[in-house]
Amino acid sequence: MKNKIVAIVLAIGFLAFLALQILPSKKPGRTPTKATIQKEPYEPKFKYEGDLWFVNEAGDTLQEIQIEFADTEAKIQYGMMYRRSMDENTGMLFLMPGGMQMRSFWMKNTYVSLDIIYVDDQQRIVSIQKNAQPQSTRSLPSEGPAVYVLEVVGGYCEKYGIDKGTQLYWERTNKAPAA
Repeated sequence: MKNKIVAIVLAIGFLAFLALQILPSKKPGRTPTKATIQKEPYEPKFKYEGDLWFVNEAGDTLQEIQIEFADTEAKIQYGMMYRRSMDENTGMLFLMPGGMQMRSFWMKNTYVSLDIIYVDDQQRIVSIQKNAQPQSTRSLPSEGPAVYVLEVVGGYCEKYGIDKGTQLYWERTNKAPAA
């Protein structure tokens, strides 16, 4: 019986020794602080949900992009905030509630310059706020009533000749994005 007790005590001691070797040691008085914890800043990622085409009055496709839809109140409020980069061939299409009306966006907590494109119920561009300044709280209104708003990277409209009157077509898709 005495040998069994000695064996149990030795086994417990050995397990305790192994646990101390495996678990990280914490030195007294050393607790992590905000300065010592490295954290990556949160950045929402683009979610491919459809395709959008810019078409001129002659019916020629000017450009095609992949889009993400902002179609709930939460997504509309959040929009492009906290994104630190944006691919030129992507955009976010806001499906605004309330039908045709004057719209206005701002750039608070948005780190990328954007072209903000206001679109009517016929899917024609009403106006564009080009190269919106990142993190600005200045109001960037539409020039006429709109029901959709498309955000693309700043300078995009100038580069591809997209202007007031350009027609937009889009569709939701479940297929994988082009490589």
